[in-house]
This record gives sequence, structure tokens and C-alpha cells, in this order.
Amino acid sequence: TPAPLPSPSPTPTPRPPLALTSTAFGPAAPIPAKYAGCAGQDVSPPLSWNDPPPGTVTLALIIHDPDAPVAGGWTHWVLFDMTAQQRSLAEAVPHSAQLAAGGTHGNNSWDRLGYGGPCPPVGDPAHTYRFTLYAVDRQLGLPASSTRAQLLAALQGRTLGEALLTGTYRRP
Repeated sequence: TPAPLPSPSPTPTPRPPLALTSTAFGPAAPIPAKYAGCAGQDVSPPLSWNDPPPGTVTLALIIHDPDAPVAGGWTHWVLFDMTAQQRSLAEAVPHSAQLAAGGTHGNNSWDRLGYGGPCPPVGDPAHTYRFTLYAVDRQLGLPASSTRAQLLAALQGRTLGEALLTGTYRRP
């Protein structure tokens, strides 16, 4: 009798890609006015994400409005060196240079630390706000007040995954 064939190795379950969500708004949906800078409370929305790819050491976040009527768009939030174990940001993250749970704020386009809410010009159609979360293979060690451009330069060749959540906002 022939020898029994070996059992095939179990196929590992593929890891889902990095995903970013908010309980305040859905993908491509309007961002509630509460989170707006001009007509709201100007507090950051709650954000959460799933497990980052293996090898992730830190996480970084940029919120950017490419529709702003200035060259290169308008950056609303720059945050980096969050721990890889972190899975969320609560609503109304403080504007301090260093976050208690880990992470360093960079400067937004207003040249201020922390989140600055949507504030498109009156009469503009709804702008798109791109919330991009990056899984990073090392501590970046940038100084607080680093800009989006400085963060993007530091991320070159260092990202293991990205997640994008878009929201829209039109000023009332």
C-alpha cells in the first residue's frame, strides 16, 4: 500500500490591511460641524484603526485638505511617533507637543501644534479632508512643530502600510 500523503500546511489567514475609521463620520461622508474650525468646536474627531502590519514601531497621522485654495493644499493635523500598540485617538486630543499616550504633534498650516478643524472659504463647494494613517518601521524622532513636508520626507522608505479615511466639509 502507498504511504499516505502528507497533510497540506494550513494556509495562514491573511492580515487585513490597515484601516482607519471614525465614529463621528463614515468614509466620504460629511464631517459634523462640531469638528470644524470656523463654525464648530474645533476639536479633533475620534479615530480608531486595526492592527498595523508586523514590524510597525510607530504610527503617524496627517489630515490634509487638497482642495484648499492655496498651493499644496492645507494641513489640519500632523502627529507622529505614536506607539504601535495604540489603536485610537479620543475626541478632542489636547494640543500639547507630547501626548500622554505617546506621540508628538507637528505644526498644521496655521503654524500651530495639534488639530485645526475644517474651515473652507464661504461659498466653496465641499472640500475633501484626507485622514492618512501611516505604519512606520522606526521612531522618527522629529522635533515637535515639524511640518507635513518634514514628516513626509522622514516617512520616505519607512512606511509599512497606510490607511486613508476621507471626509467632506462645506462651510455653512
